[in-house]
Amino acid sequence: MNNLLNAENTGTPLIIIEKNTYPTWLVSQDKQAQTWLSNTQFSGNGLALIPNSQGEINQAVFVVADASDFFACGDLIKQLPQGQYLLNADAKHVEAISFGWLVGAYQYDRYISNKSDKVLASLAINNADAVESAIKFAQATALTRDLINTPAADMMPEDIAKASLALAEQFNGEVKQIIGDELLVHNYPTIHAVGRASVHTPRLVDITWGDSKNPQVTLVGKGVCFDSGGLDMKPAAGMRNMKKDMGGAAHVLGLAQLIMAHNLPINLRVLIPAVENAVSSNALRPGDVVTTRKGLTVEIHNTDAEGRLVLCDALAEAENDEPELIIDFATLTGAMRVALGTELPGFFSNNDQVATDITTAGLRNSDPVWRMPLHKPYDNLFDSTIADMTNCPTQPFGAAISAALYLQRFVEKTDWVHFDVMAFNVRHLSGRPLGGEAFGIRAVFDYLAARFK
Repeated sequence: MNNLLNAENTGTPLIIIEKNTYPTWLVSQDKQAQTWLSNTQFSGNGLALIPNSQGEINQAVFVVADASDFFACGDLIKQLPQGQYLLNADAKHVEAISFGWLVGAYQYDRYISNKSDKVLASLAINNADAVESAIKFAQATALTRDLINTPAADMMPEDIAKASLALAEQFNGEVKQIIGDELLVHNYPTIHAVGRASVHTPRLVDITWGDSKNPQVTLVGKGVCFDSGGLDMKPAAGMRNMKKDMGGAAHVLGLAQLIMAHNLPINLRVLIPAVENAVSSNALRPGDVVTTRKGLTVEIHNTDAEGRLVLCDALAEAENDEPELIIDFATLTGAMRVALGTELPGFFSNNDQVATDITTAGLRNSDPVWRMPLHKPYDNLFDSTIADMTNCPTQPFGAAISAALYLQRFVEKTDWVHFDVMAFNVRHLSGRPLGGEAFGIRAVFDYLAARFK
């Protein structure tokens, strides 16, 4: 990415201004520039290329509604002709512009035979710190997107483990795995129960990084590499994009990369229960009762509510360390998308101050998140006549809340945040192509960086 963004001080001037300041900027330009913009009927919105007397680009101007929006310049890199441009913008907007420039260059082309040979423009910014920061954030976003975009055939539990090993090796972390029937030996029964029907062996991936003397933060990511629904099988339309059901795992790996790349003073642990929810003769059945790592028995009402099953064992393990904070990411419920749409991730927390601070952090960097309620009266929706609880209520209402309440039973003492994310763009937006997307990881990172200085 450093070939697209650098700290040099040369190039064709690229002026980025907000729409409300465009009239003032225009009157400050020379007669030739004003005439060109008038004759080309530039409306004061979007990109204009202003030539010199020889017909070469003399300067480029890009007018946006809000230059502090981290995605306002997300499509700019693909609109500009090849060459190097020198940024001219308000200093307070440089970070947002730099990030948008880089994520706008993202393309997932692993399976495309005839890849584009177009050379993208590069941007010079006279601020080495801003360049370095933008590259780190864009790399974490790209990692998250790549993992989600990879088809399930090439992103099974063993592949999540490989990605985890590669990340840990890059930053001198350590990875342990508990695989297959060893999950039963080490008391992770619900991870095993969900994943045992697949030929791709279930596992718990455990990454550690940082000084053990620092405050511990544990990330947990749902790694359901493909979700058929199990014996409660999804219809074709519901199954089509289930390669993204490991999006929680992708998010915690992207967030972990940010934490490690910035060398935050925390003791980081990342737990990823990685499984495929498949169908075979030994698949988990509706009506079965499983015993969780915590000892609670769960009657299986629906095998398509499997994400909370794999997460609950990982969350119980996470709390064993008594960390400062547990944060989980999961593509857990369609109900959250009904409530908030596909582009605003909902989250739950048992700590009001943590929730407020994460929300505020997201507003600072165009990574908005929305807190949802842990409405305790819904707890009895999990009542079972033959076990301690069911894995989901029999009625469909408030499903995102009830899923979060299920998970909360496995985090009793620790400050906890649960993100229920889409992990996928269903329409093209500036800097955000169709496909895998990172939601909330920049908000959470900014919160962690402010808290653990």
